[in-house]
Amino acid sequence: MSRQTGVNQAIETHYTRADLGDVILAALANAGKDVNRLTPAELAPVDQFHIRGRVATLELAQAVGLDDTKRVLDVGSGVGGTSRALAAEFGCRVTGIDLTDEYCRAATLLTARTGLTHLVDYRQGDATCLPFDDQSFDVVWTEHVAMNIPDKGRLYREMHRVLKPGGALAIYDVLAGSCGPVHFPVPWARTPQTSFLVSPDELRALLDEACFEVSEWVDTTEAARTWFVALAEKIAREGLPALGFHLLLGPDFREMAHNQGRNLQEGRIVLAQVVARKAWE
Repeated sequence: MSRQTGVNQAIETHYTRADLGDVILAALANAGKDVNRLTPAELAPVDQFHIRGRVATLELAQAVGLDDTKRVLDVGSGVGGTSRALAAEFGCRVTGIDLTDEYCRAATLLTARTGLTHLVDYRQGDATCLPFDDQSFDVVWTEHVAMNIPDKGRLYREMHRVLKPGGALAIYDVLAGSCGPVHFPVPWARTPQTSFLVSPDELRALLDEACFEVSEWVDTTEAARTWFVALAEKIAREGLPALGFHLLLGPDFREMAHNQGRNLQEGRIVLAQVVARKAWE
């Protein structure tokens, strides 16, 4: 078994929860939602599976200039929160791809309940070997995904390959800080064996090697710290909410969230919003 295959299996094990779509729908029903007519905003507490949630998604969408003419590939689409938000807010056509088959099934189920299947679809697959033709997308999008991928050179080359000339790569990612190793477990990894952070300088170099030109780079670490302080205070005051990321990750999510906040406060991780362009040929 290759190293990549072993890593992929470990990552799928980390994220997989049986019947996840049904678990989410049951929690929504218990919260009084009409599970046959959901909105992306109602799903946001559980499906915007990244720091600062829907707000961060919409900030990146504005930065990359999304509109209804764009075809978007959402790499690492999870249970579909980002893809549904982009389709609902901007009218763009979005294809999501995720390594975890259970996430793809849940994403498809939830998308049907929001009435967005005409704009959004999902495929199971490996981000380092994308099952799409060259120059298929106007935007390649990824939020909090590269942390689980060891071969980042191949990842960004594949993203470059499937982008049209002049197309944009939109990144919102956790990067390695300068103040020591990460405290585990965290939401993307329970152990260091499936965590592959790079520093901001290393990411810039990777994008340059893949022939991308960075047009925007925003350090959002301080906003992330503020968000996590508010989240920790709310959990301490009210406990875990009925709808939240613990539905995806299970009972040890509280420890993951605590470590995530600690890593941010101690400078062990940083956050970046990046837009990079593929040159016209």
